Amino acid sequence: MTMPDLNTGALAPVAEEYEADTFNVTGQVPLDLNGTLMRNGPNPFSGKFSGADVLDWWPEAAMLHGISFADGRVTHYRNRWVRSQNYAAYNGDAVDGQVNSNPNVNVLEHAGEVLALAEGGPPVRVNTSLETLGQSDLHPALNNGVTAHPKIDAVTGELMCFRADWAAPFLTYSVFDRDGKQTVAQEVDLAEPSMMHDMAITARHSILMDLNVGYDFTLFDEGYRIPICWDDKRKSRICVLARDGSATQWFEIEPCFIQHVVNASERSTDIIEFDVVRYPWYLKRDLKNKGFFPNPLGVLWRYTIDLVKGQVRERQLDDLNIELPRINESFIGYPNRYVYAVVQPSDQEMRGVVCYDLVTNSRQLHQVAAGDQNSEPIFVSREGHESSSENDGYVLVCVFRQTSNTTEIRILDAADISTPPLATVELGRRIPAGFHGAWIAAS
Repeated sequence: MTMPDLNTGALAPVAEEYEADTFNVTGQVPLDLNGTLMRNGPNPFSGKFSGADVLDWWPEAAMLHGISFADGRVTHYRNRWVRSQNYAAYNGDAVDGQVNSNPNVNVLEHAGEVLALAEGGPPVRVNTSLETLGQSDLHPALNNGVTAHPKIDAVTGELMCFRADWAAPFLTYSVFDRDGKQTVAQEVDLAEPSMMHDMAITARHSILMDLNVGYDFTLFDEGYRIPICWDDKRKSRICVLARDGSATQWFEIEPCFIQHVVNASERSTDIIEFDVVRYPWYLKRDLKNKGFFPNPLGVLWRYTIDLVKGQVRERQLDDLNIELPRINESFIGYPNRYVYAVVQPSDQEMRGVVCYDLVTNSRQLHQVAAGDQNSEPIFVSREGHESSSENDGYVLVCVFRQTSNTTEIRILDAADISTPPLATVELGRRIPAGFHGAWIAAS
């Protein structure tokens, strides 16, 4: 499996840190958009990727980008590498006191801390000025490592997470209260390591996934930096845990891989609906040609889990190829109506944004020109984070413009993303295609 040239176009890394405070803006930035949009992704210190495979892209150094808004203006842009041990070593500095992690996947705010998250490694505490502050102070248990996709219940303020490891114990599950105190810490029985990237919660449960992508450590002998691949011999299973860890149920499903979940919720005492982006297979090895077959593309998929009967019904909800789904995060773990995701026209493009209405089974599209590409869409509630309706807010998306080799930020009306942007902000610089981001509201 190959990707487009990692050193050209939307994927190309940048070679320097930069900041600016003047921008060309078309339209009007909403007056109640006050905070910072943060983006995270791999960016080698040299400014150049080596290799041309997704497994060459994923492990590179973490770089954050921040675009700040206040009172109807864009006030600042900056980008910074995270100051972890690998940054210090690259620059010939002392590594003592630096976090040994590469948090290049996601950004999370909980209990007043902003954390850059790795794929299983310790998080690194940062601020919206992109300064590295060290390890987590308020969540010390996270410093043993954590998934890149913890989930926060907006009602209780609790944070649910897991850590999947190559060595035993292969899976641990944790819960933290709204102040960062750990209230649950337990091992989940797993016979062998599994590639787990995301999870889901409901009001009473947490959902983990043990699927057909596992670890093959012989990949190290062949020069790969990450030893994961499809395994036909594995079974795909969903694990439903009581949020407090008191009970666990496993449900077998059809072979698949799921990178990202949409949401889960309890439709009755016995029934959970669990929506995801599903792949029929992923990272399948092409042994003849010493590589991977091109991955299929993901689609919106629903698992309906009957906790009493021990059964799962699964079905495809749409045929559009998508990835990087987001929702109004106030609805994580509870019934949601709207889903925002990146449209994926081919295995080498992420271009366009879709909004699904799961009640009317309809969708809206925001078009992005051929040759351009965009990041995941991030929902931002109107100021105060309390809205009269689920889609009362904005969708922020970074769009790479091929003709200018720069990035613009589009601010869309979340209630109708098919209409022209409320505002378009030209950064005059490029934010490389990365992984995930977050909206950090001004205090």
